Amino acid sequence: MGGRTGAPAPEGKDRPPHQKGVLRDYVETILVCVIFVVFSRAFAFQQSKIPSGSMEDTLLIGDYIMVNRFVYAPTSFDWERSLLPVRDVRRGDIVVFKYPDSPEVDYIKRIVGLPGDTVEMRQGYLYVNGVRQEEPYVRSDYRPADSFGPRRVPDNSYFALGDHRNRSADSRVWGFVPRALLKGRALFVWWSYAESSAEANPESLLGSVKSIAGKIVHFVTRSRWERCFRAIR
Repeated sequence: MGGRTGAPAPEGKDRPPHQKGVLRDYVETILVCVIFVVFSRAFAFQQSKIPSGSMEDTLLIGDYIMVNRFVYAPTSFDWERSLLPVRDVRRGDIVVFKYPDSPEVDYIKRIVGLPGDTVEMRQGYLYVNGVRQEEPYVRSDYRPADSFGPRRVPDNSYFALGDHRNRSADSRVWGFVPRALLKGRALFVWWSYAESSAEANPESLLGSVKSIAGKIVHFVTRSRWERCFRAIR
């Protein structure tokens, strides 16, 4: 009677585990996401925007694309190629690379010639090693009437063309693409917005602000929804 019903729990026992604060949870989650995005952009993926019509109709001005930066990564052993999602560049790949004359600028073109290939154009049609290539992605009115070549592709280099041959400054103009300048292979269009070349390439800060504002205002009406998440071939 009158006695204590229980003694205080010993220090550190029978207490609920320490609960992390909500703020700490948010901070950790955001930090993990930032690390993932930075890693992905640096080593695996890159987002790019199409600013010109040189790849029409495969890619349009205002297409936003995802680029696989890992696919052409160098390997030393056969087992690396069997385990990792890497491969050699193939004819027909659409690639992003550093423009040879200005490496700070990214270009996007289609690879049509591999090292050792002889590339030639006859009245707008592409020949590789003397064989005419079937190119269903090139419209007849996009083919130039003149001829080019033949040119042999050097080792560790590639011959690249735009799909709109009449609008594209490519290997016919500035030469071959060294392998060291390749950044990755274009995978898919993740968003597409109908705009002109001038809108896609603002020349001033005010122009950039107007471009962003226009996208916000016309997001629904000028987004090309049918192109979103379209694979690039």
